[in-house]
Amino acid sequence: MELIDKLNWRYAAKAMNGKKVPEEKIERILEAARLAPTSSGLQPFEIIVIKNQEIKEQIKPVAWNQSVITDCSHLLVFAAWDTYTVDRINYMFDLTNDIRGFKNEGWENYRQMLLNAYPQKDAEENFNHAAKQAYIAFSQAIVAAAFEGVDATPIEGFDPAAVDKILGLREKGLRSAVLLPIGYRKADEDWLVDLVKVRKPMEDLVTVIE
Repeated sequence: MELIDKLNWRYAAKAMNGKKVPEEKIERILEAARLAPTSSGLQPFEIIVIKNQEIKEQIKPVAWNQSVITDCSHLLVFAAWDTYTVDRINYMFDLTNDIRGFKNEGWENYRQMLLNAYPQKDAEENFNHAAKQAYIAFSQAIVAAAFEGVDATPIEGFDPAAVDKILGLREKGLRSAVLLPIGYRKADEDWLVDLVKVRKPMEDLVTVIE
């Protein structure tokens, strides 16, 4: 029950106090994101970790002036691949072969199937697929933060093109998908802190087919 207790404790903090999160906690949160499952194991995204206060200040106006952008300890930007390319797909398959120390015919056939599919698709379709994979890691980072006793506030309310420009993401073949400020809640200034968590009852959310 410990994890469930921590998930009940967490909420999307609307105010943070600027206190720094220990680096070892950040590393574990990032490791949880790194270990997240993704389609075909391609991990088609990168995580930009922003500690620099000046960069946070630049991002705040293009993120609806939300105070957690600048008052957080670390601002995580989940940036998805702008498209799938032959090189990107091959890199992950080659990495797998190197780490496992062998090649598998079925795995190589699967590689070829992806090479015959993704790079030929429209770049926007590929980005949308990659962004969904980034969200899986994003969600896992939120859970890991809760486990560490650290607040994490999911933010979709921002101008992706502006964030991309500030961070130079397009030049790297990346596009920002979602933001995650990491820090500690400032309870006396957060209107949400004492409100009861509201979720659908289980019977309205889950259907069991026997």
